[in-house]
Amino acid sequence: MSARTDVEAVEEANTAFYEAMERGDFDGISELWLDGENDDDISCVHPGWPVLSGRGEVLRSYALVMSHTEYIQFFLTDVRVSVAGDTALVTCTENILSGGPAEEAGELGPLVGQLVVATNVFRRTPDGWRIWSHHGSPVLAESDEEQDDESLS
Repeated sequence: MSARTDVEAVEEANTAFYEAMERGDFDGISELWLDGENDDDISCVHPGWPVLSGRGEVLRSYALVMSHTEYIQFFLTDVRVSVAGDTALVTCTENILSGGPAEEAGELGPLVGQLVVATNVFRRTPDGWRIWSHHGSPVLAESDEEQDDESLS
C-alpha cells in the first residue's frame, strides 16, 4: 500500500473541514485549525464579514455561524490543490444549501442556495495539515435582465 501523497492528505483535510461544518462539529472544526505558536497568525474571511485574526476570534466566528444555522450542506466543485513545501493552497467553489430556524418548532426554515468561491491555506504540522487561512467570497450571479441589457449594447 503506497503512502498518501501530500495532495491527497490536503484534499482529505479540506474535505474534513466542510464535513465538520455540515455536522455542526465545533470540536472537529477546532482540531483542523492551526494551534500553538502560529495560532495568532491564522485568519478567516466569511462572505460579507471583515477579516478575523487569531485562533480565538476565528473559532468564535464558527461557533456563531453554527449556532445560527439549522442545516448546511456543501457541494464542492472546481477543487484545485497546490502544495509547496509545508504550505498548501486549495481553491474551490462552495455550492451551499442552508436553512435557518423555522417559525414552527421542529421544522426547518426555508432553504437558501449560495455560491461562494473559497481559498483555504494549509500548513503542515506534526499532527497533519492544518488550516492557516480561509477566505470565502460570494459569487454575484447576474440576473436575466442584466444579461439582456449587455446583449443589446
